[in-house]
Amino acid sequence: MYISFGGPIFLIAVGAVLRYATDFNISGVDMDTVGLILMIAGVAILILSTINASINRKDRKEMVGRPPTDRLPPR
Repeated sequence: MYISFGGPIFLIAVGAVLRYATDFNISGVDMDTVGLILMIAGVAILILSTINASINRKDRKEMVGRPPTDRLPPR
């Protein structure tokens, strides 16, 4: 599986802009809280993606040198 780190970094950046660099208000919505939630989600996804990439790398290293199991042996 292809792991991209661009999405979580984008969420962190948008969350930081909403939390620290904006001064507009929407009735019923606290933009500071929305920014914080986006930053936390971005960090969580980044951590999970890094763990997943590490596990996949270990699996690929273990498979190097093994014969393919989907081929029949020669007759």
